[in-house]
Amino acid sequence: MVRTIEAHAVAVEVIATRTRALHESRTPFRIFHGSTNSTRRSQRSIDNIVDTSKLNNVLRVDKDRKTITVEPNVSMGSLVEETIKHGMVPLVVMEFPGITVGGGFSGTSGESSSFRYGAFDSTINEIEIVLANGDVTRATKTGKQDLFWGAASAFGTLGIVTLLEVQLRDAKKYVQLTYQLSPSIAQTSALLQQEISRETNDYVDAITFSLDSTVICIGCLVDEVPDRALPCQFLRSRDPWFYLHVQRAQRGLEKSATTITDFVPLVDYLFRYDRGAFWTGRYAFKYFITPFNRITRFLLDPFMHTSVMYRALHPSGLADFYMVQDVGIPYDKAEEFTLWLEEHHLKLYPLWLCPLRLRRDSPNSHHGLHSEFADPAAPDLLNFGVWGPLSFNRREAVRQNRALELKVHQLGGKKWLYAHAYYTEDEFWDNYDRKSYDALRSKYYATHLPSVYDKVKVDADAEEAAIHASWTAWLLALFWCIWPLRGLYGVYKVIVGGDHLVQKTANRNMKERKER
Repeated sequence: MVRTIEAHAVAVEVIATRTRALHESRTPFRIFHGSTNSTRRSQRSIDNIVDTSKLNNVLRVDKDRKTITVEPNVSMGSLVEETIKHGMVPLVVMEFPGITVGGGFSGTSGESSSFRYGAFDSTINEIEIVLANGDVTRATKTGKQDLFWGAASAFGTLGIVTLLEVQLRDAKKYVQLTYQLSPSIAQTSALLQQEISRETNDYVDAITFSLDSTVICIGCLVDEVPDRALPCQFLRSRDPWFYLHVQRAQRGLEKSATTITDFVPLVDYLFRYDRGAFWTGRYAFKYFITPFNRITRFLLDPFMHTSVMYRALHPSGLADFYMVQDVGIPYDKAEEFTLWLEEHHLKLYPLWLCPLRLRRDSPNSHHGLHSEFADPAAPDLLNFGVWGPLSFNRREAVRQNRALELKVHQLGGKKWLYAHAYYTEDEFWDNYDRKSYDALRSKYYATHLPSVYDKVKVDADAEEAAIHASWTAWLLALFWCIWPLRGLYGVYKVIVGGDHLVQKTANRNMKERKER
């Protein structure tokens, strides 16, 4: 949807007015976007939110400057749809069409073009932001850089981003996608570094199926498909899930071929991991003891897109018993990290590998949680997507997640915060720049808001105490331990709808709001 600048200004003033009122009463607030691609539990309630869910419009496309200006809740799917009309595509497109522009900016997001362009926030030229006191201002890479880079990865804890200008590049119709087999993690690390150094490559990532078998996927934008070559598609219900297609290529590479090449329509490539949410959708089949084959995937396809899977995941609470972590590891530590996963019974294959260039080249960019990315010597990192089921003993699941976090820190890596974080507060701030972050919160009137740590932390002790606070709570927790009630409840919430993001408060508070 396209909105005029004037209509946008009116919508922003409503948000600013609400924010001022909350600031005057020193009420901590959270932002209601209307959707999420985080696995964290929602802490929102009706009385502590600022609703930005209507900020989901495109404002303008500038073909000369190769930019698009959008509101924060424009999804990747809508962003790509609009830019392709003008023959362009964003420099970095996150893999799920439901991820929003604002979410990508605020949450350190990357994809297979990030080896060249960096995280998604590095492809933003300018933001408009409602500060925590209700003031509306703008920040760019050349003006108010501290606010710009501080807001990146701050998860809304410095203010409410209401507008973003996104960089674009010329698009082509297809991605020529070449698969190459690597027999070890050490060789995979070397090959990935070799491929990201080639100017001709536009996209690079990899899928590790086992310690001794990784398929590297190298993409180049092209306009034509060779004669007698048929494009490979991945978005229709009858199409294969992308990782299964790559797994089939893996078998061919193990037999004889040096490389295998596909030609994939650009949009199919960009959102190739949507169906099945990479490969995590297969765990739903396992949970419900359902055959996992082409027929069942076709029949259940409406439930196997990431936006639907997230709507089931949150109310079910099943994320509490899974590892859903993305971590950046130095290339020379990639083999050690993978071996550590094996040794600690975390063989959650496949693993997703994605090269990330995180170094900031813009002047005065040493601000915020990731201020060290402004260091000219900041290393490139290899992202590991580690996703899969753990123990249904909550304490054991927490222990395994904590062990991974501590190992990543030991290796000099970074954990991205879209998911659960199990650090103690001291451990958390050993990994992120508290001094810079707190200085920005003080400067921009945000000290009364929840901090990033407040938003992402998991407090297992508090969870356990709440369960044992009463017989009712204990019995309810016991009830939800009965298989497959959690999963069925998640499916039920998908079918009947209902907003899992805003927790319902007492009927008395609901009545009070209606009477105002």
